[in-house]
Amino acid sequence: MSIRNSMMGCVLFAVIAAFMLMPEAGFGKGDLRFAGCGISKNAFMTELTSAYKKKTGKSIVVGGGGATKGIRLVSNGSVQLGGTCRYKLDISLEKGVRLNHVAWDALVVIVNKNNPVNNITREQLKDVLIGKITNWKELGGEDASIRLLVRKGKISGVGLTLRQILFNDPKQDFTKTALIRKSSGPIEEGVESDKLAIGVSGISSSKKRMGLKALNLDNIAPTKENIRTGKYTMFRPLYLVTEDNPSPEARKFLNFALSEEGQKIISQQGTVNLAEGSSLNPKWTLSPL
Repeated sequence: MSIRNSMMGCVLFAVIAAFMLMPEAGFGKGDLRFAGCGISKNAFMTELTSAYKKKTGKSIVVGGGGATKGIRLVSNGSVQLGGTCRYKLDISLEKGVRLNHVAWDALVVIVNKNNPVNNITREQLKDVLIGKITNWKELGGEDASIRLLVRKGKISGVGLTLRQILFNDPKQDFTKTALIRKSSGPIEEGVESDKLAIGVSGISSSKKRMGLKALNLDNIAPTKENIRTGKYTMFRPLYLVTEDNPSPEARKFLNFALSEEGQKIISQQGTVNLAEGSSLNPKWTLSPL
């Protein structure tokens, strides 16, 4: 390879790397910018930021991109607020940020609303994810192949937490036949449009899609009541990401999210707020990696 081609390759790699950590397209001008966890975005951030603007006159532009983006874009100063549903990693790309607990979510197994299956056990879910169960009839459904949709990589909010909760192994491999999607939104969309598809997402966002059904887990329904009490066991925290020393405007929004008014808005969207899920704190045993 020539020196010129080598240099062009290095430049192209740098451009691609920088693009991957840029906020999503669609960001406009605003007093603050939010990026990250699509589950938080779709669950309550739209309503929360709308109420905040009405109260203060300050606008917040809301983007998605996943938990990793939510942490890293705050870390590198691209946005002032992020969303994440996983811990930050002990790496330079995720330094200098604080994870502020604002709500509780739960991981749910989602299927198309016309799928006859209504329940799955933890062991069956493990077997689906590793490729041991491949046909719906093994779950009480029709004789047809399961189309599994999973998140890209192992450090997404859903992907990492699912591996920790279900396998106690953040490096657990899923079946190579799984269809890879870049974020929770495309997984939900894919399952919504395919009767034979299955995936895992957050209840806070997936419950807003009319074409989806969340399966019971070990015969426990992922209702708000069962999640807030811990009876439904695959619960997890949702965090608002700020810098260690957030700007005054970012701090004001965080305070609003944690206020009685902000927490009421979160609850009204069907998500378990901090007061409702107070009994979950001692039950949350996962430690940062």
